[in-house]
Amino acid sequence: MTVPKLQARILIVDDDEDDFIITSDLIRSIPSSGFSINWCYSYKEALDQMKSRRNDIYFIDYRLGAKTGLDLLKEAIAAGCEEPVILLTGKGNHDVDMEAMRVGAMDYLIKGELNEEKLERSIRYALERTASVKALRANERKYRNMFERSKDMVFTADIQGCFKDVNSATSDLVGYTKDELISLTIYDLFVHNKDQEIFRYLITERGEVNDWEAEIRNKHGGHRICIISASLEKDNNNIGYMQCIVHDITNLKKAEKVTLQIEKLAATGRLVRTLAHEVRNPLNNINLSVEHLRDETSANENSSTYLEIIQRNSSRIGALITELLNSSRPAEMKMEPHVLQSIMDESVLDAIDRLTLQGIKLEIKYPDEPVIVTVDKEKLKLAFSNILVNATEAIHHKHGRISVVISSNDDHSIIISDNGCGISEENISRLFEPYFTSKRNGMGLGLASTLNIIQSNKGSIDVKSEVNVGTSFIITFKKNAELLTVKAHDASHSNQAAGSAD
Repeated sequence: MTVPKLQARILIVDDDEDDFIITSDLIRSIPSSGFSINWCYSYKEALDQMKSRRNDIYFIDYRLGAKTGLDLLKEAIAAGCEEPVILLTGKGNHDVDMEAMRVGAMDYLIKGELNEEKLERSIRYALERTASVKALRANERKYRNMFERSKDMVFTADIQGCFKDVNSATSDLVGYTKDELISLTIYDLFVHNKDQEIFRYLITERGEVNDWEAEIRNKHGGHRICIISASLEKDNNNIGYMQCIVHDITNLKKAEKVTLQIEKLAATGRLVRTLAHEVRNPLNNINLSVEHLRDETSANENSSTYLEIIQRNSSRIGALITELLNSSRPAEMKMEPHVLQSIMDESVLDAIDRLTLQGIKLEIKYPDEPVIVTVDKEKLKLAFSNILVNATEAIHHKHGRISVVISSNDDHSIIISDNGCGISEENISRLFEPYFTSKRNGMGLGLASTLNIIQSNKGSIDVKSEVNVGTSFIITFKKNAELLTVKAHDASHSNQAAGSAD
């Protein structure tokens, strides 16, 4: 068996040249070795060499004039030196030995006890251990870098779910600082109790969670839809802990929802146009026939009455077809910059009588600065009015309240909330479908038209609701960096609506 040859660049730091010669001769006499040995007697020069990492291993004498080898070791490690250091001393001292190991020395040798075998063992051990430590540090830096730079939430937690270590994305997503998260558990972030129970069952009974979808809350009350993967692991002390990765898919879900809504509207539009075409042809024939019969039976009063009934209902059918077509086709837009507060005020004024009659309290919260959006003002007023009307119709008690909040942070958003009867989970998914309604005499076109208008104005709409608690409609518009100047009188929004409603 071939013994691997030890090779290294060695620096001996000793202010006594005789001690250097003795130590270097012993090192050179080690069999199967190829060492390059240098000498340094100056503390400052030795520190410079250790900082520049010119050598593979250092032998440092404990006595270096006014300072000690421990002082040199501390300064070098603080400056980033990762090469192994072996401390040499003329006399054994247990306290110095312990302190040297604590500071970071690889070994502690007494000069009077040095021999080839002991030096060979110390050098080999120091080089091997340093290589292992460097590999571990490189891996730690690599995975720590991946951990910190990941766009997903990555964290560890104990068996009870208490956060232990979190990356920056975790703080960004949930809004808590790292220190705040340490006082929380992962269970505190779940929106729904059933999700807490499911996660607890999966992680404790199965030991892992694979691509499981759940809704989590952030510090400010917002909700995010996430995919969660987690597993139970054990550390070096055989203590269990969780490793978790949480991927935010909220925007993806919103995009899927918008795409589905657009597809539904498009399919409904095609159906309506086909039906309108097929119905209008025979309807035109009926109307033409009525005109001919009217001339022929003008003297017969009973016949004229029946013909008027036919014509009146034919006109009603024609108007109904026109309304269906208007609800399904893309609206023709007149896009101009407007102040969002002013548009909302005008919408509120349109609904103020209904609010007053029902005794509903209106709460309005606007930012001080005008929020400018490029939209079709009249159509957007209609969309806001539809939502306000729906909100009033959802309130069936004497303590009705509707709030309108406009904010302008990352995007422009309007939140219209009520404390009405709420919407069941099964109905929310169908809320914007044409002809779907829970009202006895409704046609199901109001919110379908509202969705069409919002999307035509390059906005998005979302709904949050809880049965017997209330409903919130969240309308969002992306900020436009190149908005035109709006006249000053548009910027002044009226607060009369809020005062009248109160």
